Amino acid sequence: MAFEPPQRLVRALGETAPAGDDWLARLPEAAERAVARRELSVERLQVPGGRSSLVVLVRRADGSPAVLKLAPPRARPESERAALAHWAGLGAVQLLPAEAENAAEDTAEGALLLERLHPDVSVRSLPEAKALLEAAGTLRRLWVEPPAGHAFETVAERTGRQAEAMRASAEADPEAAALVDAALAAREELLAAPPEHRLLHGTFRQSKVLAGERMPWLAVGPDPVVGECAFDLARLVRDRVEDLIAVPSGAATTRRRIKRLAESLDVDLERLRGWTLFRAVESGVRALRVGRPKDAELLLEFAGWL
Repeated sequence: MAFEPPQRLVRALGETAPAGDDWLARLPEAAERAVARRELSVERLQVPGGRSSLVVLVRRADGSPAVLKLAPPRARPESERAALAHWAGLGAVQLLPAEAENAAEDTAEGALLLERLHPDVSVRSLPEAKALLEAAGTLRRLWVEPPAGHAFETVAERTGRQAEAMRASAEADPEAAALVDAALAAREELLAAPPEHRLLHGTFRQSKVLAGERMPWLAVGPDPVVGECAFDLARLVRDRVEDLIAVPSGAATTRRRIKRLAESLDVDLERLRGWTLFRAVESGVRALRVGRPKDAELLLEFAGWL
């Protein structure tokens, strides 16, 4: 079959593609090679799919279902591979064993063969309160000690890169400057004394938790990072931000959500609030930078409540 990337993936990768990057152009051939090497039968592409990878529903030679995922180097697929291997299926989708002769090719092309979950059923399909409860329970299982000698990026390193881009964006958009200053100040304070270092999902939200067979809910699509748990939980706080913004009680609901999540996962409330502020502002100014003003407006208004 033709492995044409979904438009959602094309748009998302186009926003961040460095000059000269031709990964999308090479993707159809890379997918064909990955399928052929593993002797997979293709069922269909997952559409609309994600924003950083091509997801293909396949069957292995023995007829068992699986998922083939291909991601560009800037999505750090080898970091995802290492995290999934360390979690070994506890709270996250399982990485299926690769044939030894394919390992080098898979590394070069960012290919991962994964356990098949129910791709169209995420925690986000549940009522709000139940969704937060199930998502939080899944996240708790992922917070483990990182492997010895790991090469994962740290929260300090990742947010350091983001902070530089935020400062540049604030200079170009004075209206966002006050929020950027507050977010950067919060980051400096939070990094001064982190309470723990755990392996984190890195981009956790309700849509990243899918229904499974061996466990009711399993996380997918990590961009792993090592740091404090509040950083991971902060992205979950603003899930369904468009619904929060649409109601007069949105600010109060957000404060209650922070309190409830902090208490349920034994995370310091103020640290969670601080990382929620930083991550919301960072996402907001990044949306401005790549030409998504509506998303930016939602995120910066949300950040203003914090």
